[in-house]
Order: sequence, then C-alpha cells, then structure tokens
Amino acid sequence: MQKEKFTELCRNLAQSDEHELTGTILPIVKEHMIKNKRNRLPVIWLETNDSGDNNISFMNTTFPYLGQVLSDMIDLHFSNTFMAAQGPDALNILEQVSLLYRDRFTLVVEGAIPVNNNGLLCSIALTNNRPITALEAVTNLGNLAQYVVAIGTCASFGGVSAARPNITGSVGVRDVLSREVINVSGCPVNPDWFVGTLAHLLMYGLPELDRLNRPALFYGYTVHRHCQRRSYFDKQDYAEKPGDIECMFSQGCMGPVTGADCPYRQWVNYTNWPVKANTPCIGCTNEDFPDGSAPFFTPLSEKAGEKDRKPGASNLFQGKGV
Repeated sequence: MQKEKFTELCRNLAQSDEHELTGTILPIVKEHMIKNKRNRLPVIWLETNDSGDNNISFMNTTFPYLGQVLSDMIDLHFSNTFMAAQGPDALNILEQVSLLYRDRFTLVVEGAIPVNNNGLLCSIALTNNRPITALEAVTNLGNLAQYVVAIGTCASFGGVSAARPNITGSVGVRDVLSREVINVSGCPVNPDWFVGTLAHLLMYGLPELDRLNRPALFYGYTVHRHCQRRSYFDKQDYAEKPGDIECMFSQGCMGPVTGADCPYRQWVNYTNWPVKANTPCIGCTNEDFPDGSAPFFTPLSEKAGEKDRKPGASNLFQGKGV
C-alpha cells in the first residue's frame, strides 16, 4: 500500500461505521513484510513515572487483540509489564537487545522522566545495589534507538506527573534527549494512535508530525472540528450542567484547542468518548495538560492558563473553529 493510501485509511476509517483501524492495518503490515522481506518492528518499552494507563489502554485494542499485534507487527523484546523475565534475566535481555538491534529498534517510553535528585526519584531496576534511574535508562537507550516514541502525555510533555508543584522535576522524554521524539500523547493514549504510528514506522518510516511532534494522522485537527455537538456551539446553545445534550463549551470543554480525532475515533472498542458520555473534553493530549485545563469545569476563556495560549485561539470562541 502506498503511503498516501495508508494516510487516507487512518483518517477515513475512523469516520466510517467500521472503525476497526488496528484490525485493518495488521493484514496490510503482514503483506508489506512478506513483499519487502521485512521482519517485525523490534521494540523496547520502558515504563517510568506514570500510572500505567497507557499499556492498559493498549491492551484494550480489539479486532485484533493485543496478542496479534505482538505476534504479527512488533517484536517486543523488553517491557516490565508484558515480559515474563524478571530481575537480572530481564536486564540481560535489555542490554543484549539494545546492542544487537542498535540503530534498528524503536524505544517506547511510557511515563515522565524525573530529573531532580539526579533522577533517583524513579528507577526502573536495581543492579549491584545501584539503582538504574529512568533518566539514565532513557538517555542511554534513546541514543541507541532508530526511533523514540513517547506514549502518553506524561512521556510526551510531562503531563500529570509534571503538574504543579512537580516536586520530582518530571519532564517529557523530549527534554532529556537531544534527538527527535515522536509524541503520541493522550491520557491515556488511544490504541489506534499508537498501533497506527508503529505501523507507519515499520512500513514508511517517520510520519508527518505536527508542531508538537505528534503524528498528524491522528492529531491534525481539533476535537472541536468534528465534534457531534458542533452545531450547538455555532448557535451558542450551551449546556447548563454536565449531562445536558447541548455544547459542553460552557462546562469547560477544551475541544477548541485540543488536537485529536476522538469524536470519530472513539474509545473502549470504538463505542464512546467524553462528550458522547455527556462530559467535557479535558484536553488530555495537550502540551500543558493538566495545569492548562484546570479547573476542569470552568469555561476555557476563564481558565488560569488561557492568557498564555498562542495568539489566534480566541477566534475559536467566535464559532470559526479549526
């Protein structure tokens, strides 16, 4: 499949009644690997300072299920969540794989990186009574990887882990590596965003990225643009309370300044998303989440961080949208 057709598939399938992007992608990936004599994408997955929500979301991928993604598309060599090996055996695998697949593996990082106290506030392992900090592991492995993917908003930009007062000094992966990082943000990430990004890396290399280094495939338009309640917004018909059917802008919805395709991608086996469940979008894919979204149920123009937003955002409140 040509790259342009793959891009069209990712965007259009989400808007169809079928939805099942991951299930549609896998046969394409298998055909590509056979035709081009390619192996599965080698992946090392590190979990650092986070809640583990992204790997749980990834496990919710359906049609096909997680096992098929692992067996048919990616070759997951190390993951503290998914692997059976523990202790020294796991660390030996990590060291051997990082050298064997040097400049060929994809490093996936889930969680922010604490930098205070020389990174000692988050360690991924202990060896010879010495902690291996997330800062050390990500820095070393990031320099050996072909691609680095930050999965989730904590890994991408700091996220909840870096929220005020951020006593751990948590930052995104991009802030500790002097190289390009692909940010697949979300709290948690949608499985399609992650699987689609890995498929693109395997078949075509680096995808087109937006100004925040997120794949434009999934973050190219705002939630507001395709929201099913957009017509209410255009008529300035706003909800009076959570649960009302009108536009959630009055309830603090961050859709006008949040890049994501949630309205038609949806979640939990493609059945729902926040506004459909009668609650506002909280902007979880944004660079300044959660501080920039707080307080959650306050209208966007009244939020504390609104004065710091980029010029031009105010035109969204006039019904123009992006």
